[in-house]
Amino acid sequence: MRLLRLSLQDFRNLERVDLAPSGRATIAVGPNGQGKTNLLEGVFYLATLKPLRASRLSELVRFGQERARVAGRFVLGGAEREIAVEISQGMRQAFVDGKKASSLEEYFGGVAVVAFTPDDLDVVKGGPEGRRQFLDRAVFNRFPAYLRENRAYARALKARNRLLKERVAPAYLESWEETLATTGSRLWTRRRALLSELAPRAVAAFAVIGRTMDPPSFTYVPAHLDADVASADEPALARALREALMLRRTRDIERGFTSVGPHADDLEIRLGERPARAFASQGQQRALVLGWKIAEIENLAAALGFLPLLLLDDVSSELDPERNAYLMGYLAKSGAQVFLTTTDPGLVRGAAGDDSLWYRVRAGAVEPMPIP
Repeated sequence: MRLLRLSLQDFRNLERVDLAPSGRATIAVGPNGQGKTNLLEGVFYLATLKPLRASRLSELVRFGQERARVAGRFVLGGAEREIAVEISQGMRQAFVDGKKASSLEEYFGGVAVVAFTPDDLDVVKGGPEGRRQFLDRAVFNRFPAYLRENRAYARALKARNRLLKERVAPAYLESWEETLATTGSRLWTRRRALLSELAPRAVAAFAVIGRTMDPPSFTYVPAHLDADVASADEPALARALREALMLRRTRDIERGFTSVGPHADDLEIRLGERPARAFASQGQQRALVLGWKIAEIENLAAALGFLPLLLLDDVSSELDPERNAYLMGYLAKSGAQVFLTTTDPGLVRGAAGDDSLWYRVRAGAVEPMPIP
């Protein structure tokens, strides 16, 4: 897979960008707040239909404009293909080769991207929501149908929560609980499948960069359910969730929200016998995330047969020199197509080669620049 052409119009603060990225490293340089991250978010949104940072789609449209558009021409399996997405009035429309996409599966069609941002480095010590999002991004990369499945669960969850706030009779909750049980068990199954593939690779990567004898572990922890569901099949998971929803109805009605399900779960990360959130040093926390990202890249390459597109948003400034040098060397040797942003070109020079392209980003304008 390779991105041949990228076009953005009125996306965030970028009025118009049209560039042919390098097949290896494309590097955006500039001070903070100029639009470097917006460039990467455009690529990420194009490849996933999910914002990298925004909570609402309307935030992706440049101020004062009615719509935004991102388009990319890819080589996929030896054939060229263009995908595009337009955002207007809080809605999006996806296109494949100039025609409206008939399904999410048709749109994605083999496009894969792994993003690494400074926010990811806070995942270990942060709250469960951040770790769920971190995990779900990897699940979606591996199983694109997860986007549709996650949305189905979110709709059912929103409906049940609305009824809980209205304090309706329990009988009115049953149909939504059935949907939550079915869709929730599917999310659990996807997350568990991803972890079974990715965790061993993350452990191996951490062993190289972690500087500790304590091996890490990554465990999916369903909230308010017995430990034996960890190995249950999907029908058994659905039954367990259905029973838990029923048992917690009274409490949920009192509190006005659904307290059990994939939206309440956690990704437990440990070093040896101790929780990494409480006991890992900052350097070890960063090494855990770095190991996870390397594992995600390698797992996708093994599953899909090609390397994903890599997006790194000013991560180098957050890593110590030794781990940054390791990451830059890994990127240079991987052969993957990479987009990097930085305020300091010297931090990412290790990932660049003679065929790298450098761009200066200033006040929403993206212009070619000489090799620094």
